[in-house]
Order: sequence, then structure tokens, then C-alpha cells
Amino acid sequence: MNEQTPPATERAEKLKGLGCARKRVEDARFIQGKGNYVDDIKMPGMLFGDFVRSPYAHARVVSVDKAAALALPGVVAVLTAADLEPLNLHWMPTLAGDKQMVLADGKVLFQGQEVAFVVAEDRYIAADAVELVEVEYEELPVVTDPFKALDPDAPVLREDIADQKEGAHGPRRHPNHIFTWEQGDEAATNAVLAGAAQSENAVVVEEMIQYHRCHPCPLETCGCVASMDKVNGKLTVWGTFQAPHAVRTIASLISGIAEHNIRIVSPDIGGGFGTKVGVYPGYICAIVASIVTGVPVKWVEDRIENLIATAFARDYWMQGKIAATKDGKITGLWCHTTADHGAFDACADPSKFPAGFMNICTGSYDIPTAWLAVDGVYTNKAPGGVAYRCSFRVTEASYFIERMIDILAIKLDMDPVELRMKNFIRKDQFPYQSALGWEYDSGDYHTAMEKVLKAVDYDGLRREQAARVEAFKRGETRKLMGIGVSHFTEIVGAGPVKNCDILGLGMFDSCAIRIHPTGSVTARLGTISQGQGHATTFAQILASEIGIPADDITVEEGDTDTAPYGLGTYGSRSTPVAGAAAAMAGRKIRAKAQMIAAWLLEVHDDDLEWDVDRFVVKGAPERFKTMTELAFAAYNQAVPGLEPGLEAVSYYDPPNMTFPFGAYISVMDIDVDTGEVEIRRFYALDDCGTRINPMIIEGQVHGGLTEAVAIVLGQEIAYDEDGNVMTGTLMDFFLPTAVEAPHYETDHTTTPSPHHPIGAKGVGESPNVGGVSCLANAVNDAFRAFGHVHAQMPHDHWRVWKIAEGLGLHG
Repeated sequence: MNEQTPPATERAEKLKGLGCARKRVEDARFIQGKGNYVDDIKMPGMLFGDFVRSPYAHARVVSVDKAAALALPGVVAVLTAADLEPLNLHWMPTLAGDKQMVLADGKVLFQGQEVAFVVAEDRYIAADAVELVEVEYEELPVVTDPFKALDPDAPVLREDIADQKEGAHGPRRHPNHIFTWEQGDEAATNAVLAGAAQSENAVVVEEMIQYHRCHPCPLETCGCVASMDKVNGKLTVWGTFQAPHAVRTIASLISGIAEHNIRIVSPDIGGGFGTKVGVYPGYICAIVASIVTGVPVKWVEDRIENLIATAFARDYWMQGKIAATKDGKITGLWCHTTADHGAFDACADPSKFPAGFMNICTGSYDIPTAWLAVDGVYTNKAPGGVAYRCSFRVTEASYFIERMIDILAIKLDMDPVELRMKNFIRKDQFPYQSALGWEYDSGDYHTAMEKVLKAVDYDGLRREQAARVEAFKRGETRKLMGIGVSHFTEIVGAGPVKNCDILGLGMFDSCAIRIHPTGSVTARLGTISQGQGHATTFAQILASEIGIPADDITVEEGDTDTAPYGLGTYGSRSTPVAGAAAAMAGRKIRAKAQMIAAWLLEVHDDDLEWDVDRFVVKGAPERFKTMTELAFAAYNQAVPGLEPGLEAVSYYDPPNMTFPFGAYISVMDIDVDTGEVEIRRFYALDDCGTRINPMIIEGQVHGGLTEAVAIVLGQEIAYDEDGNVMTGTLMDFFLPTAVEAPHYETDHTTTPSPHHPIGAKGVGESPNVGGVSCLANAVNDAFRAFGHVHAQMPHDHWRVWKIAEGLGLHG
């Protein structure tokens, strides 16, 4: 170095790399209305598609009369299953190994199911034509209860597979049964429970924990534009795809078009939250319509269609038993889950995990013996089961164990924090092998919880709560105070190809880097952002790895013609998998740059050391070459043994998942006479390993917590006994506004993942995973002093009022 060389700290700051609260580069165009979404795409001669949908939840389709619709000026075509059958496109495979009707083939199985696809010159003509298609239905018995669906005399829903005794995931014991999936040691767990039940020094608690059906409801609904160029045989589809490469592969398998002749493009996406991972009938119908007509065809669903027919989330019924000694040491956990999958099994879970990662249901606790069984069931509801801001059923698992812990605390007359602290996996136990098969990479749960308790003055809150109860009993107030505690461990970063795939596609991810002669960089990844800030954070990872400022790095995603193959963005995969691929590709770049620097400086490679943005000769710091200099040299120097240029590709297959965790506390006031809930305080501590961009992390936490508020306090896809959706509009489906969203206090600890290249774990979904149980625990805790144990979500005003009414608190 010389006196003109800036110090390392100053140079590192200019990079805006790891740890920098860099502003999101994406926002410049979004705040000016310059985003490019599917519905912004306009092409010459483009047609528009719309669906005729079933008003019934279960019915035979007796006939479909298209004549009046086809007679309407501007209508080009009306497609039905009969039109798709010769192409073998009337059914399509699901990501879960099932098959699903593209258009109703003989019967409908849920309200809103696609029956016919109208193609017209504009959206308004298409909508008018939908009303002119006459469909004759013959109503059939409806079953929306997953337990009744398994009754011996229950109506058979999937007649196409009624006689199949084997499904994609093993034996089926009933025509409406999909699979049974088991993990753990059933015999040992039953023995522990039986022993505890007979012991004077142990207890067993049992509860049914339901996680109701909800919906991601992204700001932008699903849609696509399909364009078949018959001259060169190339199909291009722009769409709301969270996994564009997987969609391309599936489109090739379904259509028979060679994969290299299919281009899938995900432009800007207005939120995904898991609901845009799968393939929907609208995509298939738009593609077929474009092939038939020879012009582009656009399909974009409206909000009601999105809520009633696009993939749902949750709908798990979890029967739990937990055994513990009377001093609070947990000895066994038993869980049987009934999973309502709707009319088709269209979950987007890894193939070997038909119930997702539900076997993380031991949570943050050192539980020596456990057993889990999940039964998937068909009902007359919309299909789906997506990972709504969580990693493959992790939210359900976390909600289950966190409610069971609170219920056990009531049985033991113990503070819920004390019970948790007594059973946490200790720091010195990591890597920790859980009773249900996972190897947790790292954690420090006690430190995280202790930090939160101190920050909120937990003991003081409990004293305030006790005083409030006494004041309530004296008639001095009608408001109760609830304190919600949760500690979650999430499993993200799917995943190792050895045990994670979707339809046979291994869940690795990728990054391709090209450093241009002037030192600017283009990085292409197999992921696709839906608001996570990839263009900002991936550039920061690379800035720290290759010593080029993040502002000089352009990140590109979402185009299968240019991006390397990857499995997309969902389940907090981006940082754990694609972020790792970026880091590894950056290290390949740096390794080649080191050889170029050694040749230019006339030293051996080993005589150089890396210093922020340059290679320096050991012992002679005044001799160095910056990465900008090396980039130019890569294109104009004939370095012996090296090819020109500076490019690298990494396909990263993680050795294990990552396990972010967090400790949350919420405080709420509940009016027992109105059921109104006011969230007074929410303190969220997250540990996501190495923190790439603190500002983006905080934004992710705020967003995830607000979705947790929605789910707990009223967001629900509800059905009546006839299968009618009762919450199919935003008048009925709760989306919180600034009025309902509280002020969030965020905090963190940092426990890096030992196997991730930069130690990062992922954070985008953690706040939803921990937030739901934290808020639900607060609602239930408010009534604990009056003998209350558990109430099912959602906790809207009416249901909270009913809790108080059932406890006799209304006088």
C-alpha cells in the first residue's frame, strides 16, 4: 500500500457489501410507476382469455352449449375439456405427483373450478361471452369436512382414481384418501405417553390444534401472456412464475414442445408468497389458445377468482399429545394431522415430503421421543396447500408446537417462558439431531429468549397482567391483557438434491457471473424476486466476494433463455441456496483473478493475499492489483494457461438445510364486550445467521408480521356445507391496513450457519412462522386466569367475544 491507498475499512464501505443497509435499487422504477408486470405486456393482435367457472362445489357437467358465446362479435374460440382431450391436455400433472383437470372433464369438484375458456378480442367481450356459455349441471353430494370425507359412505370425489390402491406417496385406504406419511418412532412415543399417563410424577396433555384455511392473496393476481411463433416453432410465455425453469420443464412435458423451444419469462411480480409456484389451468389454456390461433393470448385472473380458485394455504387439523414430568421436562410428542388438500393434491412440496416439513414440529425443544403421521384427504374445496410465507408447512408445525407448549404450561401451572427455557436445545448440543429426522445446523436459543425478556421487562408485564385481572374482577375495567410468547425454529433452504426435488427436479440453484472489461458485472440467477430485493442483496453478496462495488453489479433473473437453471424463489430458498451459489461463483472469479494478478505482479499465486477489493503481495503491500485492473487484464493479456475473460457459473447443492430461529413477544388488550383486539406491543428478535442487508431484513420482518396479524385476527377462506366460498371478496377476506398493523420492534442475534458459504440462513418467512403462534398465544393467554385453555383461529372479534361469553365474562 501507499499513502494514496484508502484504508481497508473505507474501501469496504464503498463496496456496499455484506452488512450494509443499502437502499433497494429496484424501488427507483417501482415508485415511478415503471414496473413491468404481466398485465402491462401488450402485443399486436393479442387476444384475451376468461373462464367459465362452476357455481357448484360438486356436480356432473351434463352439457356445455357454446353457441351463444361464439355468436357474440369478437369471440374467437370457446375451449372445453372435449377440445383439449385430443391433445391430451384436458388433465395436467401437479407438483405433488397427482393430476388435475385443466377444464372440467365430466364433473366439477369445487366452486370456481374452470369449465370452459373463452378467447376474445378484448377482456370485456370475453367476460360478456362467459355469461353466454350455458352449462347444465347435475348436483352431487358435497363434502367439505376432511374427517367426513373418510367416512365409509362419503361421496367419492375423484372417480378417475377411485379404484387405485396406491398413490404417488404410498397406499390409499379410501377413495378420498391421498396418502399417509409418518416420521419418528410410534411405538416408543406411545410407550412414553402411556407411562406418563400412569405416573404420579408426569402429565399428558392432548388438544386438537386447527390451522384454518387461508390464502396468500398477493397484490398482483396470477396471469400470463402466451405467444406461439409458428414460423420458428418457439413458444414464449410471460407469467407470474416463482419458478420459471420448473414451469418450462413442465410445459415441455405437457405440450410435447422441445424445452429449448420454450422461453419462460417472469417479469416484475407483485408478490408471490408461494401461490405462484404451481401451474394453473389458465397457463395451459392460454398456451393452447395461442397455438391454435397463432397470436398472443393473455389471461389474468380477477380478485374473486384468485381467492376462490387459486392455491390456498394451511387447512391442517393437528391432534397433539405431549408428555412431561411434573417439573416441566418434556419426554414425548405425538401428532396426527389430517390435511385437507381440496379436490386435487396440488401442493408444491418436495416429492419425498408430501406433508412438507411438518416433521419440524418438535420446534426449538429437546424432545427425545416423537412421532408424526399426516393423512392427506380430498374434499370439495379448491386445491393448493402452498407454502404461504413459510417453508413447506413449517408455519403449521410451529403453530402446533407453540400452542402445545402453552397448553402444557397451563396444565403444569408454569409460566410459558419458564417451560420453554427448561426444554430448549442447548447451544452445546448443535449440530442437533431431532427425534423426527432433522439435523439442526446451529442455534443459541437461550441467549435469544433472554435478550427479548430483558428488552420488554417480561416480569413487569406479568405483574401488570395480574393487576389487570384483579381490576377486571372488581369491575374497574372491561379489558383483559394477553402476553404471547413464541420461539420458533424454521427449516429453509430446500435443499439437498439427495432428498429434495419437485417432479424429479433437484432443488439446487445457480448463479452465472460475467465481469466486463471495465469492471462492471452482470450476474444471472435461477431465482426470481417478488419483492424480496434480490437485485440489491445478491449484488451485496458478490461485492464482498469479488471486490467490485454493489452499484456496479447488475442482477438479472426470470428469463429461461439467459438465466442458468434453478428451482426458483419460495420457501426462503433465495439466500440459503441461490445466495450460496452467488458466493461460490464469486469465489471462482476471485480464484482466476488471483492467477492473473500473480502473473502481472510476477509472483506465485500463494504469495498473494486478498484485501477487500484487490490482491496484495504478502510483505509488500505497495504492490497490488485491484479487481477493476484485473478485469481489464482478463480481456487484453495473454496469461499462460488461462483462457481470456472473467466468467464463472456455480450450481449449488446445499449439504443441509439452514435453521433460522427467533424469539417473539406480543402484548395485547382485549375488550371482552366487543371482542376487539389491540396489539399494544410486538417485539421480534430474529436470528438469520449472517445479515446481508439489515434494512431489507427489517422490511421482510415487518411484512411477515403483518401477514401474521392478518391470519390470526381474521383472514380465512371459509366454506359453508354446500361448498360455497363465504370469504371470496376483499369485503369478507381480511387484509390488515395501517390501522390494524401495530408498531414493530425488531432485534437480532447472529448465529451463522456452519455449512453456508457466508453463514446466512434466510429470513423472509420467519416472521410469519413465529408471528402467528405469538399472536394466537396472546389471545389465549388473556383468558388463562379464567380457566381458558385453547380456542381455534382465526381470532376475529366475534370469535373472541364468544370465548368471553363461554367463560361467563359478560355477566
